[in-house]
Amino acid sequence: MDTTFETTFTPATSLEVIASLRSALSQVMRVDNHTIHEPPVDLLEFTGKLTRPSDEAFGIIYKSFIAYGYTPMLTERDGKEVVVAKHGIVEATRSDTRINVILLIATIASTVLAGTILYAETSALGRQLLGRANDPIEALLIVLRTPALWIIGVPYALTLLTILGVHEMGHYTMAKRHKADVTLPYFIPMPFGLGTMGALIRLKSPIKNRKQLFDIGVAGPLAGLAVAIPLLIIGLSLSPVEFVGRSLPGAQEGNSILYAVLKFMTKGQWLPGGGYDVMINAIAFPAWFGLIITMINLLPIGQLDGGHIIYSMFGRAQWKVAVVAEIILLGLGMYLAVTTGQFFNVWLLWAILVQVFGLRHPPPLDDLTPLDRKRRLIGWATIAIFFLIFTPLPFS
Repeated sequence: MDTTFETTFTPATSLEVIASLRSALSQVMRVDNHTIHEPPVDLLEFTGKLTRPSDEAFGIIYKSFIAYGYTPMLTERDGKEVVVAKHGIVEATRSDTRINVILLIATIASTVLAGTILYAETSALGRQLLGRANDPIEALLIVLRTPALWIIGVPYALTLLTILGVHEMGHYTMAKRHKADVTLPYFIPMPFGLGTMGALIRLKSPIKNRKQLFDIGVAGPLAGLAVAIPLLIIGLSLSPVEFVGRSLPGAQEGNSILYAVLKFMTKGQWLPGGGYDVMINAIAFPAWFGLIITMINLLPIGQLDGGHIIYSMFGRAQWKVAVVAEIILLGLGMYLAVTTGQFFNVWLLWAILVQVFGLRHPPPLDDLTPLDRKRRLIGWATIAIFFLIFTPLPFS
């Protein structure tokens, strides 16, 4: 979920505007003093004590300040409430839904292709044709010019895109419920590997409070899991258990607590064990990968879904949690590199990416109003889910 905004600026601050803002604040706050920050920062700060509950007060502050061309933030500093008013307001730009459609079509094509390549040898025609290939490039060309093989990739593509789509529509639906401006999902095609780099939505308006942040952040992972888990159970039920022996490093999907339990439920034994494991089919594999995507999204870092959830629950303590998570990512990445030779592994990749995109989650406009008890319970349940699906060695 991306949160990039465009800001429209109003004329320079005047004494009349400052007086009007201070007057509006007097409805909900005993103002002790105010500070004017000179351009190019162009901020106003009002310090004092709220006379109403923070959520009620911020609603009044937001409406009043936006009318004067300022975006307010409510926070706390040194035991006092602080309203920071930034010159300019966010105006959502119009989205071109044709881009969403084009990317979706391209991702359908790339995932069908990926699924066909991964599972072509499960059909007699695929085994016959691919047996003639001398290298991966020739195998790819055979698949591309043989439409009869493409149907093999449909279950894979349908499973994976359903999980990704439901995840992003969870974010989208909750954003709309909170009257936030948001785009439809952007699917990201990838012409090799798994066929996609996932999907995202883009918020075009700022997050107003922690409740909104939590609801939008948690809706995606929970919605995606509600689809991924039943599909994984179906896929595992249809997948055979075979002797795998000592497979090559990186060739076998890794176990999480939940995945191991689901394999036990469907196969009646703990797997892998005794050299045996489930040979997951074109439904089970993308469903398992859906758990991996959810696990990564729930990392308590930056603007990942986990970052949204942890910040909404614990505020700026998320910044410290993110540093610890980054250290763990680096440790896991180095462990994989040394023990399996996977020098370009998922943990090292994300350790680099989070440095590029940032560890710290930005605060919502109302950074003072805490979550209610119901949301906190859902948040703790989601943290528990993260540990149930956490897969230290995604490929073993």
